[in-house]
Amino acid sequence: MKVTLQNLTKKYPSRNKKQPQDVIAVNDFTFEIPDGQLIGLLGPSGCGKSTTLNLLSGLQKPTSGRIFFGDDDVTDLPAENRGVGLVFQNYALYPHLTVKQNITFPLENRKGKDKLTKAQMAQMALDAAKLVQIETLMDRKPSELSGGQQQRVAIARALVKMPRILLLDEPLSNLDARLRLQTREEIRRIQRSTGITTIFVTHDQEEAMSISDLIVVMKDGVVQQIGKPQEVYDSPVNLFVAKFLGTPPINVFDGQVKDGKLFIGSEAVLEVPGVTGQPVTAAVRPEGFTLSESGALTCRLSGVEVMGRDISVISTHPDSQNAAIRSIISAENQVDPASAMVRFDLKPNKVFLFRKDTEARIRF
Repeated sequence: MKVTLQNLTKKYPSRNKKQPQDVIAVNDFTFEIPDGQLIGLLGPSGCGKSTTLNLLSGLQKPTSGRIFFGDDDVTDLPAENRGVGLVFQNYALYPHLTVKQNITFPLENRKGKDKLTKAQMAQMALDAAKLVQIETLMDRKPSELSGGQQQRVAIARALVKMPRILLLDEPLSNLDARLRLQTREEIRRIQRSTGITTIFVTHDQEEAMSISDLIVVMKDGVVQQIGKPQEVYDSPVNLFVAKFLGTPPINVFDGQVKDGKLFIGSEAVLEVPGVTGQPVTAAVRPEGFTLSESGALTCRLSGVEVMGRDISVISTHPDSQNAAIRSIISAENQVDPASAMVRFDLKPNKVFLFRKDTEARIRF
């Protein structure tokens, strides 16, 4: 099911008497979500991603704009009539019901020609449970399940009614690191096997990048960039996107462009043809450093962390905006931890320049 958002806006009245202007949670969001894809809504807390999900589900009404499921305008349609499956952050399972009863619950409210027999409901619940691999847990109560198992029950309950759209609101935030990894892989498997258009809200950029077909990066209710995860990582449109994506985070420097060269401090570290002379913010991905005895960028060495196949070189620089610069290099390199200084060359495709005033990307 294709989902289209047209100039979607959600405003809340301000509770601050000194600043009476409305609070804009989602600001003029326009986007067409392709049929059968998994979309990650990504951004820090308060960026508007959960509000967008609530607008899609019908739990909230937009201040302006339209929402289409396929060719159907569902903007004013009640939540129960939209055919949406919603999985909440806290799972919202009924503690007094078994797994089977929790999964079947959405089917029991069907009336008229859509009403199902108990046998039909039991079969549909079993099919949904098999999809998320919990068919052996049908007689247990939620309190007898692990966090990951409860999450699967919540997903099965959302899937059992064969929704047109599946909405996931930070579904992995309550799980430990290992279980998060396993469950996000399961979500991707389930989405591919069902072909249901899925919107996945998270503040964890690693989660969004690992399973999404497209990611939507948001800040203060405004969409910053939409694209395939790797494309957004490799080509951020502004400094916010560059800083938000990536682990370890991108290294940011105060720089100056002079005569077609990028200077960090007094050192000319990179040729940047076509860029006019100006102060800039230069950002370098951790993997954008090449260790070299004659490297263009000189940093003060703070430490070396061995991570198996890679080495993380930790250093500082007077013009760095980061407290520490993290450079990821191959473990084949030898770094003397006793050295006072370390020198790098920079990989041009891992260096991004941004305007000082607007933080927009300067391409070279």
